[in-house]
Amino acid sequence: MDQLISIQSEKDIPKEYVGTPIASFLEYHNLDRPFKAYSNAEILIGMCMDNRKHLHIPDNFAYIIRAAGANLRYSEFKISYAIGVGGISHIALVGHTQCGMENLASRKEVFIQGLINQAGWSRSQAEDHFLNFCMMFEIGNVSDFILSETIRIRARYPKIKIAPFIYRVEDSLLYAIRH
Repeated sequence: MDQLISIQSEKDIPKEYVGTPIASFLEYHNLDRPFKAYSNAEILIGMCMDNRKHLHIPDNFAYIIRAAGANLRYSEFKISYAIGVGGISHIALVGHTQCGMENLASRKEVFIQGLINQAGWSRSQAEDHFLNFCMMFEIGNVSDFILSETIRIRARYPKIKIAPFIYRVEDSLLYAIRH
């Protein structure tokens, strides 16, 4: 986590984001900037579906896509909609500490047993489901994944400013990822 940049004041915001909706996002969430009213979204935030994360942002400020591991590979149409129809030109990708998609294979038995107990699946159905999708959703190291996803999305949308972040569950703050 030594590649994380702590945002504790406006001067900590990386220069490339100053004066953008990305800086506003950091100021709202980390620095308790007073909310202003928005009638249209200014940013798209891609983040994990994990229930332990809550963003401190004003209403109507952001489109938000929640996907396991902040993996937006299967959400490109939604991204394109936010850009093409919503007019956004800034994206924040937010991974988080203690992500369940990191080292997903280690959760195989818990996953299978949960589907057996909670959903009424057979062991073979649950095992097949896990094996068919595990590699699609495994992200490896969360910071590395968010950086690679940033690079991938930048290549797809070259005029859009995309910023990688980690949400530390331990303190509920956003940290920029040094890249």
